[in-house]
Amino acid sequence: MDIVVRRAENRDTARIRELLLQVCHVHAVGRPDIFRDGGTKYTDAALMTLIEDDTRPIFVAVDPEGKVLGYCFTVLIVTENSTMMVPRKELYIDDLCVDEAVRRQHVGQILYDHVKAFAKEIGCYHLTLNVWACNPSAMRFYEKQGMQMLKKEMEVIL
Repeated sequence: MDIVVRRAENRDTARIRELLLQVCHVHAVGRPDIFRDGGTKYTDAALMTLIEDDTRPIFVAVDPEGKVLGYCFTVLIVTENSTMMVPRKELYIDDLCVDEAVRRQHVGQILYDHVKAFAKEIGCYHLTLNVWACNPSAMRFYEKQGMQMLKKEMEVIL
């Protein structure tokens, strides 16, 4: 399958929404105490705003017919003028999803590789993300990419 990765466009909004529902379902199954099944992280209006924001590039993987097979939301973070942190630029992966119908067909790999190359191209020091403990397959995928733990968020349920 020939897959092309490009910046998301407004015409991709409906398909991205479908994939956002899939992500929410995975999280709702894993942490129903936190996530509502059937919800999405962004409204269509918010998606259209994000699509236009160069500090929050969204990339989509599309098949030869133009169908969006997956997406990767990113956030460019620039640390400057900090008394504690070394100045640096990072690209944060806010969300990466591959349609469940085409998982295990390397779409996630293609998206990740594209985003990593983009981060290098714009001079980022590192690529970062958070992954939920209830999503071990995502953790394995990112570890396979060579990602390592940067910090650990912990909780106690009261």
